[in-house]
Parts: sequence; structure tokens; C-alpha cells
Amino acid sequence: MIRVIRNPQEFKQWRREQAGLTVGFVPTMGALHSGHGALLDRCRQENEISVLSIFVNPTQFNDPKDFEKYPTTWDADLKFAEEHNVDVIFYPRFEEMYPDSYHYKVSENEFSKNLCGRNRPGHFDGVLSVVMKLFNIVSPTKAYFGEKDFQQLTLVQGMVRAFFLDLIVVSVPTVRESTGLALSSRNLRLTEEEKLKAPSLFKSLKEAKNASEAASHLTELGFKVDYVTDIRGRRYVAAYLGDVRLIDNVQL
Repeated sequence: MIRVIRNPQEFKQWRREQAGLTVGFVPTMGALHSGHGALLDRCRQENEISVLSIFVNPTQFNDPKDFEKYPTTWDADLKFAEEHNVDVIFYPRFEEMYPDSYHYKVSENEFSKNLCGRNRPGHFDGVLSVVMKLFNIVSPTKAYFGEKDFQQLTLVQGMVRAFFLDLIVVSVPTVRESTGLALSSRNLRLTEEEKLKAPSLFKSLKEAKNASEAASHLTELGFKVDYVTDIRGRRYVAAYLGDVRLIDNVQL
């Protein structure tokens, strides 16, 4: 049976009791799907103990309405975790994760200001700050992140190097539907009509000759394009269908 721990100090005490064992860690905001499943399965294969965290982190939402709409599916998530042989779920409350009311934060001053960071001020400060907190609480041997949010993955890897954190960040390939659409918790908010159109995001990204052509094609299809950009041999996209923001990336 999965152990659920809600208090950071209780988790740290439990972690001390696991001295000498390898601990794999998958941080999430819940609403778990097969993409998370790939992370959890890899975590289970490579470590003696598998830890999952579920925490919808408000500091990374620059739009309060987006935070309010984020799906919470605890019962389904617990069942999903059991199916993927998770040992412990860390499920903290905001007050315990932010006893300082977010007066202290982790910031990156270059890559985080581009792409998603350009139109979402403070987003990656919130991401990096909560991930740093989680790493300090969980003390994982390895932590697993999906390549769907490649900017986030890159920033977390850079933070681990910059602060000499004693863990390995493992990247796991994006899991996609048969249509090519990258799995995301936000997909739950798409209408039936939008679900039919959403796979064009990946198709346009992959088939366009350049970023400008991909952006034009998506606009023609009814997407509201935030950006399509080629950086360091990878093409990144963020675009809205209705009020749902979708991201993806492909290696060029």
C-alpha cells in the first residue's frame, strides 16, 4: 500500500530512514496520464524506492484563472500511482511548502526569459523554486522529467549544475497519442472540436520548413500562436486552442 506523506519534516524523517537506498523521484501537479506513467515506470526500473509528488504549485501560474482551472483528480491519481508501483506520495499543502509566503525564490536570468517565460512573467521562478524545495525535501538519487516541456527540463538541469545538487536529472521522451498530440493534463480541458484540431500542433512543427511557416499554418488553422522558435537545434511552440495553452517541441 502506498504511503502518503503531507508534511515536509515528516517526509525528511522518512527519507533519513532510507539511508543507503536509491530513491527515484517524479514531481508532478497531478491529473496523471500516460506521460507521467512513462516517468514513473522508468523511475521504478532504476531505483529501489519510487517517490511521486503531487502539488499544484500556485507560484508558477502568472494567470490566477489558469490556476483555478487546473484539474485536480486525487482519487484517480492515487489509483494510477498504485498501478505504477509507487512507494510514497508526497502531497504537501501550500502553507508547508511556502512558510515564507514566497519571499525567497530561485531565478534564472537568460533562457527562462525567452519562450514561455516571455509572456508568463515569474513562471519559471515558481517552477525552479518549487523544484528546489522538492529536491531538498525528497533528496532523490535521480529525478525524472519529460521532454515535452524541454525548456523546463533544460532549466532544471542547469539549476542542478549551478547549485551543485547531488542528484541526476533523467530526461524521458515525450509520450504522444496516436495522432501525435503530446499528452498533457491540459488536454482534459479541450472541447471535442479542439481535440480534433490539436494534433496539427505537432504536425505543423515537424513538417514546416521553418518556424515562420509553422506559425502561419497554425494561425490559419485557428490556433492563437504565442511563439514558434528554433533554438539550439530544437523547434519550440506554444499556442492556444480556445483558452487552453498547448506546448510542444521537436528536435530539428
